[in-house]
Amino acid sequence: MQHFAINGQIRETGNKATVKALRKQGLVPCNLYGLGLENILFTVTAKELKALTNNPASYIVDLSLSDGKKYTAILHELQWHPVTDECLHVDFLAVDEKKPIVINIPVTVSGHSKGVMAGGKFTQVSRKLKVSGLQKDLPDTLPVDISNLDLDSQIVAGDLKFENLTILTDKNVIVCRVKSTRQMIAAAKA
Repeated sequence: MQHFAINGQIRETGNKATVKALRKQGLVPCNLYGLGLENILFTVTAKELKALTNNPASYIVDLSLSDGKKYTAILHELQWHPVTDECLHVDFLAVDEKKPIVINIPVTVSGHSKGVMAGGKFTQVSRKLKVSGLQKDLPDTLPVDISNLDLDSQIVAGDLKFENLTILTDKNVIVCRVKSTRQMIAAAKA
């Protein structure tokens, strides 16, 4: 899995006014926790964070803080402004390469579906799947081959298997499907 480096400035706990002042300076308040760490409060620049959050890929984040310490983490939770879509707060979860990580990984579709070639309409329902695995085993994307997907059939999360990964998404969640179009149904009735 790809790594993404971010630099952060350690901050002190503060009230709403302190946090608002940080946001006016173009900084986003962040929190790092997990692996028995005491919560570490820090800020990152909004511009640097956008490269991570406004991206469909999933990353292992390499945090370098102003106190000289470095941590490996994943994005755990993001809070967004309801109107401006600015990131208000980020929670990072510290991870260890010896323990399994739970993360959402993007799905990539490949192949030409038999159902689409017969005139059906392809729809990718799930763009990401939640998986668990060791850091070294996590791929950048989860490849799904749709070559054998016929008309009115679907691929669900339970149908997929990946080496050294456990799929945590509900096994009934539809990943992609091919449906008959109205024109095909009308032609069949005629």
